[in-house]
Amino acid sequence: MRREVLRGGALLGLTGVAGCASRAGGSDFAPVGRLLSEAVARGDVPGVVAAVGHDGRVVYRGVYGHRALLPVPEPQSWTTRFDMASLTKPTITALAVMQLWEQGTFALDQPVCRYLPEFARAGKAGITIRHLLTHYSGLPPDLELSTPWKGKDEAVRRVMDTRPDHPAGERFVYSDINFITLGLLVEALSGQTLDRYAALHILAPLGMVHSGFRPDAGLVPQIAPTQFDENHAILRGVVHDPTARRMGGIAGHAGLFSDADDMVLYARALLDRRAGRPSAFPLKRETLVLMTTPQQPAGRTDLRGLGWDIATHYSTPRGDLFPVGSFGHTGFTGTSLWMDPVSDSFVLILTNRVHPDGGHGRQIVQLRHDVATAAARALGIA
Repeated sequence: MRREVLRGGALLGLTGVAGCASRAGGSDFAPVGRLLSEAVARGDVPGVVAAVGHDGRVVYRGVYGHRALLPVPEPQSWTTRFDMASLTKPTITALAVMQLWEQGTFALDQPVCRYLPEFARAGKAGITIRHLLTHYSGLPPDLELSTPWKGKDEAVRRVMDTRPDHPAGERFVYSDINFITLGLLVEALSGQTLDRYAALHILAPLGMVHSGFRPDAGLVPQIAPTQFDENHAILRGVVHDPTARRMGGIAGHAGLFSDADDMVLYARALLDRRAGRPSAFPLKRETLVLMTTPQQPAGRTDLRGLGWDIATHYSTPRGDLFPVGSFGHTGFTGTSLWMDPVSDSFVLILTNRVHPDGGHGRQIVQLRHDVATAAARALGIA
């Protein structure tokens, strides 16, 4: 699998701002390439790496624009590593939680405070693990960042002291606090730090050798920079998310760095496992189906799996043609992965749209939607 992807990636050179693309089979992915190259030309993203998978193969690869604009321009590459931002949530943290669930360590509808007793403070005793995984906990979107706090211990204290905005199960509110808490739960139940757990139980079994938290300094030249930090230095190889950065770069909601090769490996292994084919994906098929089908409280119309988005206002990477029942997630920095088990397809988009000034949020939302629609049309999905 990796040899095929690397071999295809080695063919991808750059010709000016537009870059290059390759495809397999007879499908016409030219509209996908146009959308990506035009986004670069408009300045919506400095550069982009994209892949479309179908029936166990990567049928489209695209590399466009630049990895970095500042301090000097650097061409984009298939091997660029990206800050995955909130893609950390489903790919690492939710998977780790469900591995522990498979072992019988807890039940999904047990209260979080059974395992993290201090979490019961401030009216949170009724919040369950399922509430956290589906973003129906009622907790606010993020920890308060208006004061200059720092350190994991302080973050933990603030999580435990957080008061819900709504009763648990009442409404869908996407919250980083949910997954910060789940990261702490993984550490408490496994006895390992989240990054160590992920390396041993997720990344190594999948062969994701280009992925991890807190990349070594020697890898920085391969990493796409994001934006300026509070000290006016460009963030590169340091997590963009301010809460995760204050926590030291390892958190349940953000912190993973990865590249196209590894994310293709992840997507293909997940779809293979879900379809019952041989796979290195480190979960049972039944557990993975549970994760990727609606698990929100009864009667609620925002559809969420356990970590994965299915049908909410965040579901623009589904486009117009992939069906409800497909699933995926986005990352604030410009990353996204959407998968459709019905057609056995995925669409991966990796960009650092926040480089260098933090902008282009609306543009990346539209680009994800349009690329997914064009990719689905090329695959014959109607």
